[in-house]
Amino acid sequence: MLEDHVTLETLITDSVARKHLPKGGLRHAVITAEHAFQLGEERNLCVDVATKAGLLHDIGHTSWENQGEWDYESYNYFDIHTIKGAERAHELLIFKGEDLGKSRDISLAILFHSASSPISENVTLTPMQKLVFDADDMDHEKDEERHNLEIDFTEALERVRRLDILVYKMLKDCKRQCKDCDGRVGELSNGES
Repeated sequence: MLEDHVTLETLITDSVARKHLPKGGLRHAVITAEHAFQLGEERNLCVDVATKAGLLHDIGHTSWENQGEWDYESYNYFDIHTIKGAERAHELLIFKGEDLGKSRDISLAILFHSASSPISENVTLTPMQKLVFDADDMDHEKDEERHNLEIDFTEALERVRRLDILVYKMLKDCKRQCKDCDGRVGELSNGES
């Protein structure tokens, strides 16, 4: 299981991620992945799926600047970053060899992570989708600012590597193989086989 594991480092260093993550804010992506790990532990959900969805949640962003300022009104009305991001993340994950069930669940969490998307209206979120929604909101910077604050790529990579180690330890201790979950990424086993 772990020898085929797709890491956050593998994702963040891919050319697709290098091109698109900065548009939504690389700093924000890393912070959201860190919060997703924390929430995954607290809520007893798969931290592997949580951190990947957290890292990639804004990979569908485009620039919403107007005369050098973030145009929050246009963003709220016209934005479809969740749709583009879900599709872009799904392709990246499949390309990197991610489990198909996990790829789907990560992509769906990305699809429903933002209240700014009309696709999220009247949808009952799964626990994982709610986790990514909440992790995104835990970045306490204002919406228009958190997407523009920068982080050095080397620092982002170091933080992602630390997360990879934490995720690896959790997966190693998990009593179920992901394929045994039949793609239902839910609660981690509590010592049950």
